[in-house]
Amino acid sequence: MEGSLRRSALVVYGSETGSAQDVAEELARMTERLRFTTHISELNQTPLKSLLHQDVVIFAISTTGQGELPLNAQNFWKALRSARLRSGSLQSLRFTSFGLGDSSYPKFNWAHRKLYNRLVQLGALPVHPRGESDEQHPEGIDGSFLNWSTELRQHLLELFPLPNGITPIPDDVLLEPKWVLDFAPSPIIEQPTNDLPSAHDTSVTASEEEDLNGTNLVPPKGLLPIKGGLTVELFENTRVTPRDHWQDVRHIKLSSKDHLDYGPGDVLSIYPKNFPIDVDQLIHALGWSSVADTPVQFVPTQLVPGHESSYPPHPLFTTTSTQVFTIRTLLTNYYDIMAIPRRSFFSQLAYFTNDEFQKERLLEFTNPEYIDELYDYTTRPRRSILEVLQEFETLKIPWQRLASILPVMRPRQFSIASGGELKSSPQGDTRIELLVAIVKYRTVIKRVRQGVCTRYVESLQPGQSITVTLQKGGLGVSKTEGQRPVVMVGPGTGVAPMRSLIYERRAWSADSDGVSDAEEKSRETDILFYGCRNENADYFFKEEWEKIATDGGLTVHAAFSRDQRQKVYVQDHIRSHPKEVYHALVNRNGLVYICGSSGKMPQAVREALIEVFQGEGALDRDAAEAYLVSMEKAGRYKQETW
Repeated sequence: MEGSLRRSALVVYGSETGSAQDVAEELARMTERLRFTTHISELNQTPLKSLLHQDVVIFAISTTGQGELPLNAQNFWKALRSARLRSGSLQSLRFTSFGLGDSSYPKFNWAHRKLYNRLVQLGALPVHPRGESDEQHPEGIDGSFLNWSTELRQHLLELFPLPNGITPIPDDVLLEPKWVLDFAPSPIIEQPTNDLPSAHDTSVTASEEEDLNGTNLVPPKGLLPIKGGLTVELFENTRVTPRDHWQDVRHIKLSSKDHLDYGPGDVLSIYPKNFPIDVDQLIHALGWSSVADTPVQFVPTQLVPGHESSYPPHPLFTTTSTQVFTIRTLLTNYYDIMAIPRRSFFSQLAYFTNDEFQKERLLEFTNPEYIDELYDYTTRPRRSILEVLQEFETLKIPWQRLASILPVMRPRQFSIASGGELKSSPQGDTRIELLVAIVKYRTVIKRVRQGVCTRYVESLQPGQSITVTLQKGGLGVSKTEGQRPVVMVGPGTGVAPMRSLIYERRAWSADSDGVSDAEEKSRETDILFYGCRNENADYFFKEEWEKIATDGGLTVHAAFSRDQRQKVYVQDHIRSHPKEVYHALVNRNGLVYICGSSGKMPQAVREALIEVFQGEGALDRDAAEAYLVSMEKAGRYKQETW
């Protein structure tokens, strides 16, 4: 390769929430600056043979559920695991990889490690040490990605040296995007098949909400054209916490005329929209008012006829390449203008100001030496992209480059809270219930922040239809487990999938064909450890638990952390009921399900269980830990946290 510019790089990713895709896009920009012909693709769209035609392949992969690959990587993983692939079949592949994980999960970065090991098993050659990030790191992904990517860049230059007289594309040179916006040839805006109105359509009913800047309209009600999307109707949006409680939690009930099959642990993805007041402010800040409502469409900038299949995909996967929008519609429905900006966002902004002071400030946020300043400016105060664009008032960003500057709006996943008899109405409609905590708080800079999706959910009205998608969750619950007891740990809104599981198991019990009376009578009682602050404020579904407990089959231990002088949590109740827990898990070969916050709770629960095994089983520490690990390997210890 030395002395030649015929060098190619393929960057592939498997991403559940978009973080791995962000990493992949940054790596693709890096290889492009090193003068590689660079392509980027999600793993499911990457044939195995295509890996062999690249000089280097870079994988960016996150882990989801119980150590699984993301949905958009599972087809690729299935092909990679094929028994027809022999050792050495990928020996011409040179690669490196970066994994995104969360150390609060037992199977930390498991998907990345499985992928890496399989590639090596098939003969692929690592050209750079693999890297991994931890969501629990104070600086998030950048805590390890910055150093890893810097070292990778230097290593690639050594492996693929540039010819004399040719240097990498300097950082101060703006790369040409693969797609830009341009005026549409027709003044008539195409509408998707499900009748999506433009974001500024005032024919929809206008409802009001209290906002930081006063009263403003809610997002338009039109459906979004989502690939694999389902239309559901909201028929209940009830606040289940007192008005004076610090947090607004909603019990959401949705219905569909279609039969939708789902089970405990499955998730519903909601696609949020931005609010008109925020869209208007961004349009004003960037000086796009004169073109905001003009028909535009995406056009490729470097497409060579006959090479369409290898060209980077359309910026919006859910739409067609010929669909026409307005900038206002794009900002309302498709781009996340309220997200906390990543470091790469600032590197893009720096190209669009001539003010030396502001340019220097923007570039400081991209410098690894100033990562603490970036954290203090963005993550700590939860500063949004909109606010950054307003504060750096000298920015002059061409509207044509919208897609290369702003991140795409990602769906937000919510664990389903319904199961068993709650899954259908008397009329036969499918019912789906959610328990959603509305994110709204005041930051260190005294500004109120609201979650993009939960603010949208809060605004939804009964009778309103929305587009959603339904995905299998990571708990892997099956009916075959019905005869074994389960120990469920679900504090706060983490109780949602536990409720689904409880009702589903009750339905299995009622429909226990082939189960003898003796087996039915020997069925063990399930145990739910629930935790919240106050019994009278956020003890969700209290009446339901009491009724089910009266009917038999469920024992509930609720921890209220603020109702007494000494704080009490779910792990404390586990320690307080060791015989009950030990009998269910060890004597009866039961299962553990843990759902809720991915902070300190999962590790605290794990520690409490180890202590139970030590005390009740007369085991030393190592033996107790080994038993818990054996439960994980056998699929008897499952965690789904967020």
